[in-house]
Amino acid sequence: MNETIDHTDIRILQILIRDAKRSHKEIGEEVHLTGQAVGARVRKLQDLGVIEGYTVKWNPERLGLDLLAFVTVFLNSGDRHAAFRTFIAEREDIVEVHRVSGEGCYLMRVQTGTTEQLGQLLEALLPYGNYKVSLSIGVEKSQ
Repeated sequence: MNETIDHTDIRILQILIRDAKRSHKEIGEEVHLTGQAVGARVRKLQDLGVIEGYTVKWNPERLGLDLLAFVTVFLNSGDRHAAFRTFIAEREDIVEVHRVSGEGCYLMRVQTGTTEQLGQLLEALLPYGNYKVSLSIGVEKSQ
C-alpha cells in the first residue's frame, strides 16, 4: 500500500468532511478521478487511520435542545477524576468532554432544552468541584 497522502487525498477528505454521503462518483467529478479511483483512495485513508469513521450532523434544536453551554470544570481534588469520568459517561446531556490544561480540568459541551435542565446538571456537578458556564449565542463555524 502506498502510504503517502497527496493533495488529491486531502481534497477528497475535505469533501467527505463537508458531506460524508457524497458518492465516490460525485467526488471523482470534482477531483478529476473515476469513482473507483476515489474509492481506492478512501480505503487507503481508512487503512492509514486518517478516516476513523463516519458520523451524522444533527440539529439539536429540532429535538427541543435549544440551549448549548460550555462548562469548565474545576475538580476539587486529584482523586475525583475516575468518579467524574463515570459521571460524564452516564449523562446524555453532556455531548463532548475534553481534558484541558490551563484554566480548569475539563471542558464540556452540554446540550439541554431549558435553563432548568442546565441548572440540574450543574447541581449534579457540585460534588466533583466548581464550574464556570458560558452559553452559546450562535455558531460561527462548524465542521
